[in-house]
Amino acid sequence: MERIEKKLNNEMKADHNMSYPDFDQMWNSIQQDKLKIADEPIELRPRKRKRFVLVAGLAVALMATPVYAALNYDWSNILSYRAGIQSALEQGLGQTIEQSVTKEGFTLTVHTAFIDDNRTFLLYSLKPEASWDGKNVSFDQIGLQDSNGDFIKGNYSHRWNENLGLFQGYFETDWVADDQKSDIKFLMKNIHSIGDEELPIPYNPNDSHTQNFAIQKDGIGNVILQTFEQSEGKVMLQSAVKFTDSEMKNKWVRIKAIDDKNQPIKEEETPVFGTPGATGEYFSQQIFTSHNLRAKGTKFQLTYEHTLNIAKDSWNIEMKLSKEELKKGSFKKVVNIPLENASEGIKIHEMKVTPTQVRLILTHKEKYAYIPYIDYQLDIGGVFLDGGRWDIEKDPYKTELRFELTGVDVSSLSNQSVTLVAKHRVDVKDGDQQPIRLTDISEKPQSKTSTIGEYSITWTYYKKDSNLYVESFSTDPTFGGVSQTYYLDHKDRNYGMPLIAKILGNGNNKHVDEYKNFKDKELDIYIWKYITNDPDAELRVPLTSGK
Repeated sequence: MERIEKKLNNEMKADHNMSYPDFDQMWNSIQQDKLKIADEPIELRPRKRKRFVLVAGLAVALMATPVYAALNYDWSNILSYRAGIQSALEQGLGQTIEQSVTKEGFTLTVHTAFIDDNRTFLLYSLKPEASWDGKNVSFDQIGLQDSNGDFIKGNYSHRWNENLGLFQGYFETDWVADDQKSDIKFLMKNIHSIGDEELPIPYNPNDSHTQNFAIQKDGIGNVILQTFEQSEGKVMLQSAVKFTDSEMKNKWVRIKAIDDKNQPIKEEETPVFGTPGATGEYFSQQIFTSHNLRAKGTKFQLTYEHTLNIAKDSWNIEMKLSKEELKKGSFKKVVNIPLENASEGIKIHEMKVTPTQVRLILTHKEKYAYIPYIDYQLDIGGVFLDGGRWDIEKDPYKTELRFELTGVDVSSLSNQSVTLVAKHRVDVKDGDQQPIRLTDISEKPQSKTSTIGEYSITWTYYKKDSNLYVESFSTDPTFGGVSQTYYLDHKDRNYGMPLIAKILGNGNNKHVDEYKNFKDKELDIYIWKYITNDPDAELRVPLTSGK
């Protein structure tokens, strides 16, 4: 049986344009021993394939049955951060759609919809024809359109399934229908087939000076590379990419380091890509071991997503979505509980529960108020759900904590005790008026120490390519780092440009500011803000006591 399944998989991958038969007609044909696949009678096919085609035909019929299709496809790879949807799918929840449209060699299918009072979520697949040779796809437009013709944006993610020969994806939006049922259209416009373009760059990692490379191709103007020494034998490779076409900033332009065996050199820490700069460039930081990056035979290349061709058309699927499938167990509860030891006026206003997700709506008096915790969990009767923080674009006076609902029976949740657990406190504090005096500024690195609050900071400063670089670091792990420095020109503040993307709470408190075209020998700099880090801090806020 296993061999038949493998053969069936291969058969399905090879035939990208297999059409689904009429099921009633199919079963009638089976009874009459006249099964047809894609309008070709079995009798016209080679005799040695007749029995296998019958098996394949039955399997296609089963896979084309909506319930079986939803269960047969493994969505777990793309739903790893949407566990509530995965849990609902395994429970048989969600609205079966199973509608397809084929144009320009691509078949778009919406399989299942989940719509409730928190979000609208679609599971879709996109199947290219057999001749497709790209690595990925992108769209000029993807989203929903309501009955009034208004376009609804959202987030999407997809992943190539090699066995099925298609992309499995999801589309998610905070938009939800006002009524229990609504007419909606899911649409894609202009599908781009994407591959990687790779251009060699003659970068020398042993040269500490800034190196500038003109690209002038595919919307990329030039690339500036330089290295900065890190602790523990590591080095940061910083790249700044300037574009002649602003659309290229979405094409994941990055630098690859390749060893003498033509294998990519892995970063020692999670890289940061695409941080926008002050003059339109986009910065990226990659940290390698110095030995690997500067080894003999190391090569560098600029890699970016490149459009191979465009299927110009619109793929539209009209649906009538219903909240009925996820109505059971959903409820809202106003709690209005202040968040202790946070900015004044922050309170947990409301809890919204659906079968796939729990949301806590926080309100605050300040726009985009800072909430001093990194990790969030919900303790529901001893079951812990991991969550994350979301800023609300349309309402800067609200923040949401979202938790994917899994491992909990939603119908019993209203009777359970629910507690918010906030962990790992990170505070951002104002600097003081005490200057740090930099003297004898030259290309030779100089060091000195200062204190702020209870923390001792080591400063290293030097010039490179006419720019001044000011580094700060503390051996105290509870110091999260300097946020930014500045100097005074009369009463005006001139801020340094941060070169290291700050990831709050990651344990690395090193910071580097750049001051361009600096000519003086001395300078007083000031700390604008700094960060404190308490990974052991925990705040528990009871929301409901249960029954």
